Amino acid sequence: ISVSGNNARNGDVIIINGNIAEHGIAVMASREGLELNVNLQSDVAPLNILVAEILNKVPDVHVLRDPTRGGLATTLNEIALQSQVGIRIFEKDLPVAAGVQGVCEILGLDPIYVANEGKFVLFCRPRQAEIILPILHIHPYGKNARIIGQVIDQPKGKVVMETLIGGQRMIDMLAGEQLPRIC
Repeated sequence: ISVSGNNARNGDVIIINGNIAEHGIAVMASREGLELNVNLQSDVAPLNILVAEILNKVPDVHVLRDPTRGGLATTLNEIALQSQVGIRIFEKDLPVAAGVQGVCEILGLDPIYVANEGKFVLFCRPRQAEIILPILHIHPYGKNARIIGQVIDQPKGKVVMETLIGGQRMIDMLAGEQLPRIC
């Protein structure tokens, strides 16, 4: 497993084990005393047992990373750069809880840049994903897991999002900090 993210390979699929941005939005709302009509909870979770179970069944996972600082977008950009591959993600497949999405829209935040805890992104071959996803779906910390994208050959070192309306958007690395430092 590559903690550094330099083993992503063309054709790999990208799995996330659950909803993004919950931690960052929950912490920000608490810090700022925001009174929202939404139940926001941090997604902090111990993932060691879940990860061990996955690696027991699929020991040759290519990349396994924590998308905390800079959120999913920054983590994927780091992996694309380190592996010298392109990454395509699909906006329609990004798991964002409705309440978190609503708060992000009100505050003008993009959930792909918001910090996560209790989340990982995993890169593997498509056939391995067929083994990994059922493992995730029966575990409380993986019940919302899904494939969110794939590794492509071009553009090397870049992340592209296929938008809901069928366009493409370049996803840059987070510049500065979108939220006050959490971790």
